[in-house]
Order: sequence, then C-alpha cells, then structure tokens
Amino acid sequence: MNWRRKGQLGAIIAVVLFTASCAKKTPTLNLLVWEGYADPSYVKAFEDAHHCKVSASYMGSSDELMAKLRGGSAGNYDVISPSSDVATSVANAALAAPLDLAKFPAYKQLSAQLTALPLVRVNGQVFGVPFMWGPDPLIYDTAAFSNPPDSWNVLWDPKYKGKISVWDDLSTVYMAAQVLGFDKPDPAQLYNLTDEQLDAVKKKLLELKPNIRKMWSTGGELTNLFQNHEVIAAMGWPLMTNQLRKINFPVGETIPKENTTGWIDHLMITAASDNKELAAEFLEYMIEAKTQKQVTDVTGYTPANPQAAQFMTPDQVRNLHLDDVDAYQKHIYFWQNVPRRAKYNEIWNEVKAAQ
Repeated sequence: MNWRRKGQLGAIIAVVLFTASCAKKTPTLNLLVWEGYADPSYVKAFEDAHHCKVSASYMGSSDELMAKLRGGSAGNYDVISPSSDVATSVANAALAAPLDLAKFPAYKQLSAQLTALPLVRVNGQVFGVPFMWGPDPLIYDTAAFSNPPDSWNVLWDPKYKGKISVWDDLSTVYMAAQVLGFDKPDPAQLYNLTDEQLDAVKKKLLELKPNIRKMWSTGGELTNLFQNHEVIAAMGWPLMTNQLRKINFPVGETIPKENTTGWIDHLMITAASDNKELAAEFLEYMIEAKTQKQVTDVTGYTPANPQAAQFMTPDQVRNLHLDDVDAYQKHIYFWQNVPRRAKYNEIWNEVKAAQ
C-alpha cells in the first residue's frame, strides 16, 4: 500500500473513530410519560448538562402504559411515569428497576406523606420516586356558567346535550361511582366495586352518553375541544386548565361536593433500560426543587417536593394549595391499585361501544 493510500485510510479511520466517540457522548434517554413531563423549558438544561438527548412519547392512560410494558415494548423506554393506580403493578411485575436511594439526595426533600405510601415498595425495595400529584377536577367554560358547578351531576343535565366531554379512562368510572355514593363511607371502595355496583355505574354512564360530544384521550385534545367551543364542561387535569388560561380562555376549575379522584405520578426506571445511570441522574434532576417548580409552571400540578414553593409567588403557592395541603387532600381520593381492573375495563368498553 502506498503512503498516500495509507494516509487516506488513516484519515477515514480517524473520522469513524471520532464519529463513534461523539455518538457515545450523546446517548438518548427515552421516556414514556404523561403530557407535560418532558417540556423543553426544563428538559433542555438536563440535556445540556449531560450531553444527551431526551426523547419522549406520551401516554393517554394507565392501561396504555401497562399494555406497552407488557407487550414487549419495555426495552424501548428508560423512564416511565406510572400513576398510583398502576405503580404497584409495575413494581410487582418486575417491569421497573429497584432504586438506590443514596443516589437521590433530593429524595429526602419529598413530601413525607407521599414517600410513606406503600405504592412503589416491594419486599423492602423502592421502585419509584413521587413526582407530581393532583386531582381530576371539573373544568368548565365560565362563559357558560354564571356560578361554578357544585356537583358532577351537572354533566348529566339534558340542556348540555352534546356539550360534555369525559376522559377515555377508568377515572370516568370512578366519577360515576362517586355520583352514586359508592365511596361512602370508604373512598377505597371506588377501586373495589362489586359486580352490582359496576352494573349501576354502567347504567349511569349510559345515561350520560347523549351529552358527550367526545371522549378525550390526550390533554391537548380536551384543550382543543374547549378552545373550539365544542364542549363547556369536562373532567380533566389541571394541565388543561393551565393551557387554557395561557391563551386567555374563560376557564374555571373546581372540585364538586362529591369530591374527586386524583393521582400521584411516580418516575421509575424500566428494568430493561440500558441507560440506568443516566436515567437515575434524570430522576434526581426531576425531583429537585427548582425543576419541580418549572414542571408546575407547565402543568399546573402540585410538586412532590414542597421546597419548590420557595421559587413560587404567593399566588402560585395558594393556587397549588401548598399552604394547606392536608385540607386540600381531604377532597381527593388518590387512585389505588384496582384488583379487578379487567372487569372495570370490560364495563367501560361496554359503555363506549353502546350506541
């Protein structure tokens, strides 16, 4: 081989090695999370600091998450954000990796009310960190209501035919059960309904169908339904209220007298992840007080790290109920594991299929 060819070959090898080394320095962290949990306003700082890319896919329901994890897609994701209704199932099914809490200095700052719950603890190991929490409130167009609706029953009012939206999720089953009083005296009954109670819920939801304009499956979808004046009331998330307020839409949010369900979202690292160290650094970053405040700015959810309040205005602290968390949580029945989830889904699918 002549020197020129040898030099060219050496240059090519150098370029290949340089490209390969660059590729190693920019790993991709793949997320399967709820909307709002990978916003560039706070994710970019992590990407810059760790020379990586964060790529997010969004889920529309807890059942969608479980289907993907159990359907062989777990290896496609490094970080997931299961809510309190399936977090235990994820941990029990060995779909998440146990966490070494020594790697998470900010864990000690998280609300003791949340970290004390058994949701992500299995055999003495912890499989997730509390991240955000909040209610499933009644969202309404203030131009259509002179006073805030005080009951979920407003959704059934015949004068709102074709003007209501509900979430394509079991939360709508829980809401109907609350309207029927099945959460009295024990709110946990919402997640352990009998066959007879589920039949009553099905009947109640079938009565609601004429009022339903559309069942929403993503937060952006419900925001658009309000923005286009297709609906005037719905069960939603604070995320949609936040989005609508930012575009100056006349939106209101309330927890009706029957109370509501709510969720505690956790961040977990999948057992199949090839980027567990980077994923652990991401979890730590996401539960730090400053990041938590930034997530709240985007979502309107309440941070699991109460120290985030130091970066907020007094109005923000009040709106998030961080000034009186105990009183606020009395109106929220946090999602729990649903032992008969298949039966609940069967009932819900029958409601959706009915004409």
